[in-house]
Amino acid sequence: MSTTVAIMPAPVTLTEGAVKELYKLRDQQEISNDFGLRIGVEGGGCSGMSYVLGFDQKKEGDEEFTLEGLRVFMNKAHGMYLMGMEINFQDGLNARGFTFNNPNAASTCGCGTSFAV
Repeated sequence: MSTTVAIMPAPVTLTEGAVKELYKLRDQQEISNDFGLRIGVEGGGCSGMSYVLGFDQKKEGDEEFTLEGLRVFMNKAHGMYLMGMEINFQDGLNARGFTFNNPNAASTCGCGTSFAV
């Protein structure tokens, strides 16, 4: 008798630029392998909700995914706000930082780090 384990696809994607920057940050800050990349949302921001992106330990209620070799943690409840989102890193003259392309956002603020659903 065999057991089949369903592997859920990660609800978000990372561009090549985001992956390179995240590995660079992890190495520069000497982040332990016990930590993973936390992607989520929190209340606040000029449009109602703000994105969470940073290295953290796994917490109760988290789902774990692997994206481009990075451990990723996301609270199960945040998936409905972030499903299909693409995270990019821009390093240009006009802007530098992570950007969030979220198809679930009804509106976003000018800074691009908060949104409304």
